[in-house]
Amino acid sequence: MAKCEVCFRHCEIKEGMYGICHARTVRNGKVVSANYAKVTSIGLDPIEKKPLNRFFPGSLILSVGSYGCNLRCPFCQNYDISWGDNVLNDNNDFREISPEELVETALRYKPAGNIGIAFTYNEPLVGYEYVRDCAKLAHENGLKNVLVSNGTASLKIYDEIAPFIDAMNIDLKSFTKEYYDFIGGDFEMTKAFISEAVKNCHVELTTLIVPGRNDSEEEMREISSWISGLTDSDGNNVGINIPLHISRFFPRFHMQDKNPTDVSLIYRLADIASEKLRFVYTGNC
Repeated sequence: MAKCEVCFRHCEIKEGMYGICHARTVRNGKVVSANYAKVTSIGLDPIEKKPLNRFFPGSLILSVGSYGCNLRCPFCQNYDISWGDNVLNDNNDFREISPEELVETALRYKPAGNIGIAFTYNEPLVGYEYVRDCAKLAHENGLKNVLVSNGTASLKIYDEIAPFIDAMNIDLKSFTKEYYDFIGGDFEMTKAFISEAVKNCHVELTTLIVPGRNDSEEEMREISSWISGLTDSDGNNVGINIPLHISRFFPRFHMQDKNPTDVSLIYRLADIASEKLRFVYTGNC
């Protein structure tokens, strides 16, 4: 039995078994990444699709994902690679791509406008070793690194990857503990992760508005007020310049009984967030 230190769950994992993310296992008494270099999704995307609207706008980035996630959002759009029997039984279609091969691929697309590598699609930090190794090599070859994450990871793991990450889009899924309990997350860990990230790289945040769950004007005021108060490593306020993406929910996975978020509500919440933040964007509208 060994304890995983990636997130708040601290899964105690038996030899050969998996943590709740289904991406970490125990071999020879040590917790290791079971999904290292196992790529389920890869493609060249506009940077705005991450979404990052104020980091090299107009450029492309090679996006890569594996499998596994430490949250359990019932509306997950990528549930086939994030959680479930396919993940636990390693039934995903994947190909093994070494850090060297991934960086070579990214370099090959530079003439087409590629600026680097984005770790996305599933939760990258459940396999942070691959992110670290690829990102370090990418930096050595003059490429940028982007992390698209739920921010549910310990600061110990953050320190492993921080020197090599140039930009992040982090989900701030709600501003209540109850909502984070609903999706199997940890509100305080996510806030701590975001607070540290803004000190070291470009950060944009995303909040998906789920009808009846996190769609109140009051909660958006709390979210935008908290963001606006974030500071850099010198204590200077940087929060008002952190972009916030407010996105519309569509029925998916175990939440197909909900209607899509009303477009007018998304615009109203964006107006409220704009009272505190300079850069607010709407998504899926």
